[in-house]
Amino acid sequence: MVFLVPALLVAARGDWLRRDIPNMLNAAIAAMAPVYWWAAGFSLWPEIAIIIGLAFALFCLFAVAFAIGAMGGGDVKMIAALALWMTPMQLPMMLIVMAIAGGLLTAVMVVRHRMTKRLGRPEIPYGIAIAIGGLWVIVNQILTNLPQTA
Repeated sequence: MVFLVPALLVAARGDWLRRDIPNMLNAAIAAMAPVYWWAAGFSLWPEIAIIIGLAFALFCLFAVAFAIGAMGGGDVKMIAALALWMTPMQLPMMLIVMAIAGGLLTAVMVVRHRMTKRLGRPEIPYGIAIAIGGLWVIVNQILTNLPQTA
């Protein structure tokens, strides 16, 4: 997780500034997941197999959104790479928080787009919402694993 937090922050910042999430950053996020699996003690079967299967399913689902122009390619790859870090219990929370953050971000960007009287569709830096979803799960995991004091 030490690697994932700064990677998500870099992705969010880059998406805000350039509307771009570099392939190398998404590849690094995905490539570091096996190190996390090993450190967390996940078993190859069924835990890691399920994680990979869910990440692949999300990639396919969001690839459809990319194909219809509703999402950028970097966003699709970032969701799949981040899903490799999520257990099946964490993944729904990440997606829910991502969707809420994405909806709020979209609303803000649409208002901003209209106020500045720009033409065309507003570009939504959805990498920010994806990062918020991932960071939410990470913070929740840290806070729920703190030792209890009486």
